[in-house]
Amino acid sequence: MSSGAPAVLAESSPLRNRGFVSLMVYRICTMLSYQIVAVTVGWHVYEVTRQPFALGLIGLAEVLPYFCVAPFAGYLVDHLPRRKLGMAACLGLVLTPLLLMALTAGLLPIAGVWPIYAAIALTGMVRAFLGPVYNALFARVLPREQFTRGASLGSVVFQAGLVIGPALGGALVGWAGKAAAYGTGAGIALLAVAALASMRVTEPPQLLQRAPIFASIGEGLRFVFGNQIMLGAMALDMFSVLLGGAVSMLPAFIHDILHHGPEGLGILRGAPALGSILVALWLARHPLQKHAGRVLLVAVACFGLCTIAFALSRHFWLSAAILVAYGMCDGVSVVMRSTIMQLVTPDDMRGRVSSINGIFIGSSNELGAFYDGVMARLIGLVPAVIVGGCVTLGVVGVTAWRAPRLRRLDLRELQ
Repeated sequence: MSSGAPAVLAESSPLRNRGFVSLMVYRICTMLSYQIVAVTVGWHVYEVTRQPFALGLIGLAEVLPYFCVAPFAGYLVDHLPRRKLGMAACLGLVLTPLLLMALTAGLLPIAGVWPIYAAIALTGMVRAFLGPVYNALFARVLPREQFTRGASLGSVVFQAGLVIGPALGGALVGWAGKAAAYGTGAGIALLAVAALASMRVTEPPQLLQRAPIFASIGEGLRFVFGNQIMLGAMALDMFSVLLGGAVSMLPAFIHDILHHGPEGLGILRGAPALGSILVALWLARHPLQKHAGRVLLVAVACFGLCTIAFALSRHFWLSAAILVAYGMCDGVSVVMRSTIMQLVTPDDMRGRVSSINGIFIGSSNELGAFYDGVMARLIGLVPAVIVGGCVTLGVVGVTAWRAPRLRRLDLRELQ
């Protein structure tokens, strides 16, 4: 049992744990706030510029600060009180929509698109803390025997935020305007602050002597790259999304292949999240233990096959069903990677390891979208997605060969 976790029976539900419930409220609120603001910012920037390229710069304005701050965020999470650091990060998440609301209302003596990018850069820096704080507190509120169930429920909450947040943001912009959407995002972020403030959790003892910051970050890197199971799981997740993802090309498939309108795009965008929620709910009731490594490899291989099948489909509802299966396979990978990271990471390194994981996984969606766009331009839309699925199958084969400990993984051996 992890230090500081309450004495809860392994077979009981994590939802009976008040600290875990507070952590889930924190996660859903940060996700909803982030998604509402992201949708509103996209609309805001396009209203100002009318340039698709300006939309691409939104992601760049967030990702670059995230990469710069993430290693230091992990160090701080490992050396400062985690709950208070999370509260400070959530307050930063409140500040971004308040600044954008002031810009929308004309209360600041600046105009144009660059102040919006500056506010988004603040979100990127703040987001670097949210994941490490969540993962560090996760291990303090649950016993090790409940990590798999807890990771599954955490994945359900995360995917629910991905579905509800954009829909809520779009509805708020359409019905009440940008200022109301930004204000709602700020209010929901304040609820995340309240969830952490009410959480009862023991913090690990603070070290009297701390290693130099760059030496400490280097220690986290050596731990990750020296652990075959963790590195293999991270690499599988990153390369499958980077090279085999199809979601970024959905607008082109809807318009050019499936010949549907924006309502069809909404259905296809929600299909993978639906699949992820379904499989996470199943794993919460039936957590994987034996042959977990083989199941993970098979799931990622099926993710690649679903990518190929989606590229070949010419029927809308068949494509939607394939994307549900695609999301289910990805959901297995997400739950397994989260569980492995929680089980093998020492408590005093959770912040740094979580930050490294965030750099691995957080970059894959943005870089994957860029890769997909380049490949589609070079060889065509459908061949690009097929090649991505085939490369994913190759990544699974290489991982199974080069990471035998991951292939033979039984989660009971890590508990």
